[in-house]
Amino acid sequence: MVKRGGRLDAARLSRWRAQAQVVIKRSEQLRDESDAELLRRGRELRWQAKTQPRLSSLLVEAFALVREASRRELGFQHFLVQIQGGIALFEGHVAEMQTGEGKTLTATLPAFLRGLTGRGCHIVTVNDYLAHRDAETMGPIYERLGLSVGCIETPMQTEERRDAYAKDITYGTAKEIGFDFLRDRLRIGADATSGYRRRNGPSFTGSARGANEAPVQRSHHFALIDEADSILIDEARTPLIIGLTQPNTAATVNLLRWSQRASLRLERDVEFVFEPDRRMAYLTDRGCRKVLLMAKPSLLDCVDAERMYKHVEQALSSRYGFQRDRDYVVVEEKVVIVDESTGRQMDGRKWQDGLHQAVEAKELVPITAATGQAARVTVQTYFRQYEHVCGMTGTAVQARRELANTYAISVSPIPTNRPCIRTGAPPRIFTTLAAKRQAVVQEVAKMHAAGRSVLVGTPSVDASEALGRALKECGIAHQVLNAHFHEQEAEIVTRAGQSQAVTIATNMAGRGTDIQLDEKVRAAGGLHVIATEMHSSARIDRQLVGRAARQGDPGSFQFFLSLEDELLRCLKPDKVARFRAKARPNAEGQLSLQWLGLFRRTQRFLEKMHRKERKHLLKHERQRSDAHNHMGLDPFLELTE
Repeated sequence: MVKRGGRLDAARLSRWRAQAQVVIKRSEQLRDESDAELLRRGRELRWQAKTQPRLSSLLVEAFALVREASRRELGFQHFLVQIQGGIALFEGHVAEMQTGEGKTLTATLPAFLRGLTGRGCHIVTVNDYLAHRDAETMGPIYERLGLSVGCIETPMQTEERRDAYAKDITYGTAKEIGFDFLRDRLRIGADATSGYRRRNGPSFTGSARGANEAPVQRSHHFALIDEADSILIDEARTPLIIGLTQPNTAATVNLLRWSQRASLRLERDVEFVFEPDRRMAYLTDRGCRKVLLMAKPSLLDCVDAERMYKHVEQALSSRYGFQRDRDYVVVEEKVVIVDESTGRQMDGRKWQDGLHQAVEAKELVPITAATGQAARVTVQTYFRQYEHVCGMTGTAVQARRELANTYAISVSPIPTNRPCIRTGAPPRIFTTLAAKRQAVVQEVAKMHAAGRSVLVGTPSVDASEALGRALKECGIAHQVLNAHFHEQEAEIVTRAGQSQAVTIATNMAGRGTDIQLDEKVRAAGGLHVIATEMHSSARIDRQLVGRAARQGDPGSFQFFLSLEDELLRCLKPDKVARFRAKARPNAEGQLSLQWLGLFRRTQRFLEKMHRKERKHLLKHERQRSDAHNHMGLDPFLELTE
């Protein structure tokens, strides 16, 4: 791993810049060639890629062809820094490119070069909309040069998926591609010889003995991951699991409902202990005795004490650790998890060990069947199957050590095409949410009157809607973008750069969709980003701030914090109460900047805790995988609890 700002980073950027200049010079020479000649050159490169051992020798010609094809198809071509980013991706790095620098177009360069081999190239995005948009927008570039393009989308049937994976370049989400991998494991069956491929490890290529149908995926040759920090870091704490439904019995449903009622009668710190940082509750000996002595429905007579304790503890965890419109939403009487790092709904995902059913019991919605595990893989393990992995994002430098240790890939910051002129105002810190919200509304009104566009980032659905109500009372027109409106995400974000536009967004903030400023906004000072909390990771804060001042545009940002913020809920209540008692606000409820240290320490604590969780999950899976390989079992089918 190379230290930030080290000599090797500078030398590498210098080499990439020199190569990029050669690519630009070569692409200019291709301008006068006909479309047929361009296609012929693309097909010739494909033949060379399949016969030459070193793909890097074709880089200049391949990148020049893509740059010229882009000019003809889209009307614009790659900048020097985008070509530098493309070279970084081809060499297996995570390219840190700032918001608005054209990462989608940059991806076409290494994707075309790797796609020439015909062994499959997967471009991984964060949602179905972006996968479909990118495949549709960038597809003509590849097709003009003789490569085929496919896209994996949620509603697709098996045969459609197989056809999409058979293309030279395939777009899709990490969730869809990961679950297709697990479904393929189930199709092949638990035959160790028909196994899998490990990155930098042995490859097993036996036949799918006894399988009813062939796998949909081909070999795992090359993966290019968009928003790499979100997929490789934030989503890595949750494994992908294909479940086996375990039908609910009447006793189970009664136990879940009764456990919620029982949880209301237990005294915190006396009969149970709740750990806010882990969001888990434990019964004390006194609490266990009280649970045993409580009146119960006759259907629970057959339930043993240990099972009863477990469900009461899950009921307590669901009540104190998981909040509606923050951690989940209820849609058509179903509990749908909300991704804390993006604010998007995670359809099809469920919490394990009965927690999901406990939340359903709390919300008084129909209780779904618990699921066992038929197949399972973590994000870390899945992407280590690929021979070549790279990624791009606007925020990776803070996670470069973890990316190097887990995935053996380096992070390389790429210069911006134009100097960034973003300005930041000092954070404002308040004692209460109410005082902070009032200050935010005043700031929005001030920016609105100045003709600027405003993007307000909130940590949860509930917070975004509360702020929306406050703006409505002041007569300020606005749009809300959260997990309730995820289908309108791209449309809302594209309008966010208009004069006097006010957009309230949860963490997602339209990642992958550019906010284009109109001339009035640019003249008035650009987009102003208001962050109403610090998130559990500084990378998420950087993503939000990065929405302003893209591609040399003017822009600014400011943080508004309070001692009642969700970030501080991971601390013990008595500790937070002591902080509030010590606070000495001014007439507006505002505190001095000395309090900023509390928020930064808490953020670092959460980052460290989440990093440990990911490390523990990877270590646990490696141990189980080694054990099952030793026994001749498929680790992806047998990694069950």
